[in-house]
Amino acid sequence: MEANKLEIRPFHLPPLGPKDAKIRMKAVGICGSDVHYFQHMRLADFVVREPMVIGHECAGIVEEIGSEVKHLAVGDKVALEPGVSCAHCAHCKEGHYNLCDEMKFFATPPIHGSLANFVVHPADLCFKLPDNVSLEEGAMCEPLSVGVHACRRAGAGPHTKVLVLGSGPIGLVTLMAAKAFGSPRVVVVDVDENRLKMAKELGAHAVVCVSTKAQDTEKEVNEIQQKMGADIDVTFDCAGLEKTMTTALKATKSGGQVCLVGMGHIEMRVPLTAAAAREVDILGVCRYRNTYQLCIDLISSGQIDVKPLITHRMKLCHSCLKIKNCKGLIQLLKAVMPGGALVDMDFVEERTLGGRPKGGGYAGSKAVCKGGGG
Repeated sequence: MEANKLEIRPFHLPPLGPKDAKIRMKAVGICGSDVHYFQHMRLADFVVREPMVIGHECAGIVEEIGSEVKHLAVGDKVALEPGVSCAHCAHCKEGHYNLCDEMKFFATPPIHGSLANFVVHPADLCFKLPDNVSLEEGAMCEPLSVGVHACRRAGAGPHTKVLVLGSGPIGLVTLMAAKAFGSPRVVVVDVDENRLKMAKELGAHAVVCVSTKAQDTEKEVNEIQQKMGADIDVTFDCAGLEKTMTTALKATKSGGQVCLVGMGHIEMRVPLTAAAAREVDILGVCRYRNTYQLCIDLISSGQIDVKPLITHRMKLCHSCLKIKNCKGLIQLLKAVMPGGALVDMDFVEERTLGGRPKGGGYAGSKAVCKGGGG
């Protein structure tokens, strides 16, 4: 097993349960976590120990429904929420199913992802898309859900002036969610001028380009506060680095909130005592919960336009997965982009179905990330 290698392999689907839906995948986004597993074979404590299918930002067409499914019909366009919780633990019963210890989430080892011809998925996690929302936009409900959940956690609204640290895809969807929630002013900070340009195009009221040097923090905090022109009520750290958290804790007003969305550093030294003395609250974010229908409504109503985040479109086939001369998905996975990439599943080559793998739930061709971790 090795890093930086993709293959297309055959799989069988499991039987369709009475509460399941069989979905033909039509659009699958490439997330930063997919890139990390592809390159490093692990992300935090999740290690790729056997070939794993990537992809969790997805949408498709209903091919078949279980006998108890009433809200879907064959031919419906749907966005798939990729996490399946146990529904029985205390977290699930309290409505915090995103914190379920038994969560099975697409493309999180050892669970396979959705870059496949078909998947079988619980029907209640398949959300019907209205006519004016495309399958591509449906796939983008997944990253948008992170921004929406973060804004809910922090109580973003017309009364909150918002700072977003990091303008990668998650920073950008957080920017858009904050604006949709009514935040009157949003300032975005990053080290990359190109990403900040996109943030400005997507509606940031002001942007600040900073360095990676810790010694510049105080000066940059002053500049950020000046650009805001008022107290910063809520800061979203969408990078999760020691410097960004330090910036967040210092820039946010006394009595404000810092929401840690990104997870760049597992451990960090930050001025926590000084922030606590000013009653700056720190909130964590774990994926999302109960966001998909709201995301669909925000896109359908035009309050949020996710299309600019899709910076690349590509077909998936055997020829573009050859390492030696690959000019398609491999390069795309390695690229650092301001937005995101999307694979059009109409181009996936059909292959003879093979034996069902451990934890199967897929059929047809699959893009498999191969690697081992220790």
